[in-house]
Amino acid sequence: MSTQVKQLAKADASKGSRIKQDKETIVFNIIGYTLLTLVSLICLIPFWLIVVGSFTDEMEIISKGFQLFPDTVSFEAYKSLFSTPEQIYRAYGVTIGVTIAGSLLGIFLTSMAGYVLSRKDFAMRNSISFFIYFTTLFSGGLIPWYILMTKNLGLKDSYWALILPPLLSAWNIILMRSFMKSIPESIVESAKIDGAGDFKIYQRLILPLSTPGLATIGLFLALGYWNDWFNANMFITTDSKYPLQFLLYKILSSAAVLQTNNGAYLAANVVPPTETLKMAVAVVATGPIILLYPFVQRYFVKGLTVGAVKG
Repeated sequence: MSTQVKQLAKADASKGSRIKQDKETIVFNIIGYTLLTLVSLICLIPFWLIVVGSFTDEMEIISKGFQLFPDTVSFEAYKSLFSTPEQIYRAYGVTIGVTIAGSLLGIFLTSMAGYVLSRKDFAMRNSISFFIYFTTLFSGGLIPWYILMTKNLGLKDSYWALILPPLLSAWNIILMRSFMKSIPESIVESAKIDGAGDFKIYQRLILPLSTPGLATIGLFLALGYWNDWFNANMFITTDSKYPLQFLLYKILSSAAVLQTNNGAYLAANVVPPTETLKMAVAVVATGPIILLYPFVQRYFVKGLTVGAVKG
């Protein structure tokens, strides 16, 4: 009888402990979701201000500043921005083409470099890794780089001048090498026993297992190519070859000139918006690349954390 009483007491204590844990879990979830919701709203407010500001009247921003909910809605900024729509569409095409070509080629070369440097049977992996890391500490400078690109390589006013400079990054190679080190060596050894060569192992085994790392590197490369305007400023001279970011930069510069006293003599009857135009430029420039992030988010987080831990 006493044994049954003890068992009932233990069961009641276990049930009470579970109820207590469930209550603590519920309280923790409520607090966690509430804090995450508040942080998300705080992060979304600046982006909301940019979008709303692009549809706000210029004089309202000058008089009242940026508001979460404007009094009047105006499309003047987008009318000024798309006054020559074919130019914007052509710049979009250049940027999309450069981003896709550069990202795919960069993923291929970065993954190959990471795979070679992750192989323990490659005798010079430490020396080459040091030389790659050394480039993050020192560089040749802007003028030698410009001479190399224009005089030696002949890439002045060429699309390759937009693709080659951001193609390989030392940090991306190190991240890819660290990620591929997490792949068990037994997979490579078993493939060698079956007669597979190095490139077939890389193509059939390493690449499919490195999807999170490849997505991470691809996102970094795509963001870099999409936001790049400096290389176009340095090397591109033909208007039809302008990427989107550099074209928007030129539009903003032209609008700023027209707002000055000197610009009044150039276009007396033209007063383009400047504050709302800045917001419209930000929306046009960042909108498409923001839509890409949700598709690679889960790979991005996994690839970044595994590469950091396994290094």
